Amino acid sequence: MAEEKKSFFARLREGLTKTRNNIVKGFDSVFSGYSVIDDEFYEELEETMIMGDLGGRATEEILDRLKEQVNDQGICDPQDCREILIDSIREQMHVGKTAYDFEKEQSVVMVIGVNGVGKTTSIGKLASKLKKQGRKVLIAAADTFRAAAGDQLEEWANRAGVDMIGGVEGSDPASVIYDAVNAAKARHVDVLLCDTAGRLHNKKNLMEELRKMNRIIDREFPGVHRENLVVLDGTTGQNALVQAREFAQVMDLTGIILTKMDGTAKGGIAVAIQSELHVPVKYIGVGEKIEDLQKFDPDQFVNALFDTEKDEVY
Repeated sequence: MAEEKKSFFARLREGLTKTRNNIVKGFDSVFSGYSVIDDEFYEELEETMIMGDLGGRATEEILDRLKEQVNDQGICDPQDCREILIDSIREQMHVGKTAYDFEKEQSVVMVIGVNGVGKTTSIGKLASKLKKQGRKVLIAAADTFRAAAGDQLEEWANRAGVDMIGGVEGSDPASVIYDAVNAAKARHVDVLLCDTAGRLHNKKNLMEELRKMNRIIDREFPGVHRENLVVLDGTTGQNALVQAREFAQVMDLTGIILTKMDGTAKGGIAVAIQSELHVPVKYIGVGEKIEDLQKFDPDQFVNALFDTEKDEVY
């Protein structure tokens, strides 16, 4: 298990190389380029963070914390700000203690996201992960809008070794959820993972569809733990944040799955999303293999981003 985690950390560190070159080199040039901590120093840091996709709110909060500590500790050398900045980013990424309760309880997990972000693969990987934890998992293929969505999901369900309830293309997604919920109850399933159609261009239809599904779950499975995860593509930077905001308008988001973090120069978006939406990144994906989705660990992420503690095993 330690080897698997170590190799994931190694892949994460490797995957964040472009982001590291983008952000960390910018930070280091600011820290080494100034001899005093003044407004110009802070402005340069702010620009570096914004350019690194950390987002406006996260940047403001991190810099406010940095300024406070610089004043409290009487720090004069810009180089001494580096560790404080790294710790502030780490703190910004904190995932609450109850974030993964759904893994241990009987849960219905709605997975949303636009097409192409890795939603289907994320569901398959999450199903595999939960099954390895000894949970009984069922997948509901409620994306009946996109051609071949059910076939792709079935392929991943087979790879994960879990059952799937599907509907024919063009059928009512809510009827798939109804069948899946009742199958989950009859089979004493621990976690029901529900795929949904990722249509943001017609928000009204999506909203009504999700409301209908939620009503069915409320009625048919009262008291079950509910989780709403949005899948976002880490390579799209600020576009991922825009998508997350849009989905937050139609659904109460409880967590984020951030995919395609291998090779992106926009990995700072993980910090921005959490700060802007107050929704934690819960899983992070760095590859196509079924084990390439792991729980998000802020320490692991920040260490990989800043290339600290290179030989640490998680």
